Amino acid sequence: LQLVESGGGLVQPGGSLRLSCGASAVTLRDYSISWFRQAPGKEREGLGCISDSDGGTYYTDSVKGRFTISRDNAKNTLYLEMNSLKPEDTALYYCARGSKLTDWGQGTQVTVSS
Repeated sequence: LQLVESGGGLVQPGGSLRLSCGASAVTLRDYSISWFRQAPGKEREGLGCISDSDGGTYYTDSVKGRFTISRDNAKNTLYLEMNSLKPEDTALYYCARGSKLTDWGQGTQVTVSS
């Protein structure tokens, strides 16, 4: 099973983007979903996750208050809404399924630059 991320692109500092994470062969509402990113030359960073049970969310400090994870169960899609973007948010962004991070997508590139 592979997840599919989309929505990345080039945005100016202070701008916003909404990333999507979808899958065709599994019902994503049955799983917790996590978002990660990896910048060139840096380790992969966990950004946050959304629970399968109650929809509760958790965020790492570097994105708390700027990023929001949500679900649209009717569309079988997860979202990562990113606001007040900074150049240091430039990275390849991934979603992963389940508490054991069983399945991953190929990632979508986000570049924050003027």
